[in-house]
Amino acid sequence: MGYDIADYEDIDPSYGTLADVDNLIAELKRRNMKLVMDLVVNHTSEEHAWFLDSRSSKTSPKRDWYIWKPAKYDADGNRQPPNNWAQILGEANSAWTWDEKTQEYYLSLFTPEQPDLNWENEEVRKAVHAVLRFWLDRGCSGFRMDVINLISKVQSFSDAAISVPTNKYQPCDKFYANGPRLHEYLQEINRKVLSHYDTLTVGEMPFVRAEDEIIRVVGADRAELNMIFSFDLVDIDNVPGDFKYTLHAWDARDLKRIVNRLQRLMLERDGWNSLFVENHDQPRSVSRYTDDADEWRAHGAKLLALMQSTLAGTLYVYQGEELGMRNVPAEWSEEEYKDIESVNFFKKCVFTPSHTSRHVPSADANRYRDLYPADDAKQALARTIMQKKSRDNARTPVQWSAALHAGFTAPEATPWMRVNTDYPDVNAEAQLSNPQPAPGLVSVHAFWRRALANRKKHADVFVYGDFEMLDMEDKSVVAFRRWSEKEEFVTVLNFSGEEVRWKGLGEVEVLKWVAGNYDERELEGRETGKGVGVELRAWEGLLGVVKR
Repeated sequence: MGYDIADYEDIDPSYGTLADVDNLIAELKRRNMKLVMDLVVNHTSEEHAWFLDSRSSKTSPKRDWYIWKPAKYDADGNRQPPNNWAQILGEANSAWTWDEKTQEYYLSLFTPEQPDLNWENEEVRKAVHAVLRFWLDRGCSGFRMDVINLISKVQSFSDAAISVPTNKYQPCDKFYANGPRLHEYLQEINRKVLSHYDTLTVGEMPFVRAEDEIIRVVGADRAELNMIFSFDLVDIDNVPGDFKYTLHAWDARDLKRIVNRLQRLMLERDGWNSLFVENHDQPRSVSRYTDDADEWRAHGAKLLALMQSTLAGTLYVYQGEELGMRNVPAEWSEEEYKDIESVNFFKKCVFTPSHTSRHVPSADANRYRDLYPADDAKQALARTIMQKKSRDNARTPVQWSAALHAGFTAPEATPWMRVNTDYPDVNAEAQLSNPQPAPGLVSVHAFWRRALANRKKHADVFVYGDFEMLDMEDKSVVAFRRWSEKEEFVTVLNFSGEEVRWKGLGEVEVLKWVAGNYDERELEGRETGKGVGVELRAWEGLLGVVKR
């Protein structure tokens, strides 16, 4: 739905016209708002004029705008891809696609319909710079740069090490992520384009963990990007070194190590954080990090809101997160999942013939069946993984009301995928019309509004202030201090479904608790915790003013 760009200077008719964008920008400016657009320049659509030209012949002037390589042949004379790289959105597939007409492979890290651009070619870079100018001149104020750290590849195109022995094709991010010319390319973009406009830039950068590498991009003196999306927190439940769709146990200690590392890194080395726990590529945070059962869903959503709104950096709230939208129901069958990554995963593990798409022809089913013999246990595990981690979880229609299709589209229309079945109870209209559903309790939406207002009021602490994580070894509680010259706060979060007494405040004395995700009438007179600890109910979060 838009990540294979066929024309960088027009709008897909499904969404409107350039005139609609111009009107949107004008109306946003009247409201003192700005538009940040999604820039997808690691790859284009196979339907883009550049690629149509490139694949027309080996002598095309644009042949070198993409990454083409000849086939290899095994001992039996069978044609093989240039190397053993796995496709990012289908780990059983090669990252290379065979072109019958010109008898070569092209690199397509995500899907065959998304050929990778060759950034080594200066003409490609000039064309991308022109795309940025096109939108900035129309009034766009910045870019979220899709997988921007993939634009520089290691030019040897060597085989990746065998890290998943059961797979023919292997994880290969060391060859295509954070490549040797990445910083040169980013600085060139900034020098030749971005520095001439008032812009915000945030880079989507998977596979980056090294602190030096992060600071090379977001350091204040680097002239590359304002900030990046670091994936550490949303990779917390992935088996290290394996593919994304795996399940790895974690607890509060893991979360604290991740948050502490990134918070301290930016403070100590003059960088800038982005804060997020959800986006279009991740499952719903309330289902992933807390308990989304009816009893706990609202508490968990508020817990995550309290955590994020009191950390340093720029906060990104994904559509529906402010309502506490959750993952799709466990009883949904695989036919309900529409994302290409989900389709590929189910074909690998379940092999249902109903899964056909332009990306994964049903004729490929036998190949998957040979590689991964299906059994009941594997099918059950596949469904569990998808329900917990599939991108479909974040792509169900936003739940505006209790009307048909959750009010997202007209009753006679059909959304692209099924609406989450909890929409009659979890929707924007219900929370906006009843922001305080019970004495002392507010809706998830109202809690977010208050949390963001408090963040703005105390920006010197929560956005720009200093940071210290408390009690790194407790398995249930995440707690941290935030302070400026004027004031200090402590955030205490129980990331477990059990009641706990936490004694990790040390010498920190809470003057009073000012916010919580339970009945806030109970905050007045509640114990401050010094010496005796803090009693925390399941999934409870508290914000306190620290005595100085």
